[in-house]
Amino acid sequence: MGRVRRPALLVVCAAVFVDMLGFGIILPLLPYHVLGLGGTGAWVGAVLTAYAAAQFVAAPVLGALSDRFGRRPLLLASLAGSTVSLALTGIATSLPLLLAARLLAGLFGGAIAVGQAYAVDLSEPAQRTRALGLVGASIGLGFVFGPAIGAGLAGLGFAGVSFVAAGVAAANLVAGFLWLPRRHATAPPSVRQRSLNRLGGLVTALRYRGLRPVLGAIFAATLAFVGMEATFALLGEERFGLGPRGLGLVFTGVGVVMAIVQGGLVGRLTDRFGDRAVAVAGAVLLGAGLAVLPYSPQWITYPALGVVAVGQGLLSTTSAALISATGGPEHGQSFGVGQSASAAARGIGPLIAGVVYDAGAALPYVGGAVLCLLAALLLVGVRPGSAEPASSTDAPASSTEPGHQPSTSGHQADPHGTAPARA
Repeated sequence: MGRVRRPALLVVCAAVFVDMLGFGIILPLLPYHVLGLGGTGAWVGAVLTAYAAAQFVAAPVLGALSDRFGRRPLLLASLAGSTVSLALTGIATSLPLLLAARLLAGLFGGAIAVGQAYAVDLSEPAQRTRALGLVGASIGLGFVFGPAIGAGLAGLGFAGVSFVAAGVAAANLVAGFLWLPRRHATAPPSVRQRSLNRLGGLVTALRYRGLRPVLGAIFAATLAFVGMEATFALLGEERFGLGPRGLGLVFTGVGVVMAIVQGGLVGRLTDRFGDRAVAVAGAVLLGAGLAVLPYSPQWITYPALGVVAVGQGLLSTTSAALISATGGPEHGQSFGVGQSASAAARGIGPLIAGVVYDAGAALPYVGGAVLCLLAALLLVGVRPGSAEPASSTDAPASSTEPGHQPSTSGHQADPHGTAPARA
């Protein structure tokens, strides 16, 4: 069994963690700053959605660029973009400038996709899910500690907190420049040129039949999870009198459970059952937890949230591993498209969930459970390693091209069907 290049991977995880930390620090204060600038609820929604909308467009492009130029320079570019966007957020004294700053942050929000591709580069096929789990845990912990730090620094004012976050991002950029391992581009020149020329990375990836169900499952499950995030404050206050402090503790607990699952449990489970089976189980657990939440007494609600966290932690890691194993476009572009699918769900999810909640408090959760069932059904049909473009003339690359090896070559035969046999 291959091993992960752990020291190098830990540096990548640290870079992703600190990037998410800086992003999370400003989140608790951002809606209030919008209101302070004279914005309405619509402006709050626009500013919060801007990041996801820009990331939807940019993530596949950044991933494809990392295939061409290497992971290190693109991750450094993402960290530099975070630094500039956070500083611009701090000096934004008007709503249009604040919106532009959040759009800029989303355009450079490629650290997750590039970090995932980095993790795949630094690990042997048998260890990729564990490596991706560590990256996922780093992301989760960044979102756990970032808002907590931001709330603690609220006395500095929004500008002060933003500059602290920009300083954290700048320090991360310097550390990344010094310590990020150097990795060459993973695709041969002809493939890299095509991946860059086709900026419509999502369209390119959707030509691969093996990627379609994974991307559909990511979108559906993320939409379900975001619906819970967007409405649980309303549900908790209505049913249990849960206030901001209690809500913060709840989401901190959810984040910690997800980080534990991604950082340790998921690797052990996939070693035994395979990526696809664990992904399906994650979708089922997520859906079951969501279905219980709107009807459960308070003493059941917290275990149900734990089930939601376990399901989301299992699914987010294994869906990334399945993207890596499908044999579609190069890893950077594939992970970028995965982030694009997630960003699309995060962009529209809060709005949809809010409207549906007004029609019935239980509806976002029941609807989320149905979406998770759909995700599970999509994942059942995934056959990693068998991805083929719908049209050979439209394919970004063919495995028969001289000098090109499929992105999943070198996998050991897997009794669970989650990795192709060695070529």
